[in-house]
Amino acid sequence: MTQLTEKELASIQELLADEDLLVKKFKMLAEHATDEQVKTKMLEISDKHQEHFNEIYAKLS
Repeated sequence: MTQLTEKELASIQELLADEDLLVKKFKMLAEHATDEQVKTKMLEISDKHQEHFNEIYAKLS
């Protein structure tokens, strides 16, 4: 992998933090949902953001 600049690393860290926050928010929304369809959709969205996080993180390896 090529060397990343400080600015690129900062952007990647920000993306990871954003995805992590979205995972947590949608899990929290799922926990508080009373409708099962809404709960399921919130968990699906959370899982998708976790996938995004994992893909971005994997690029750093």
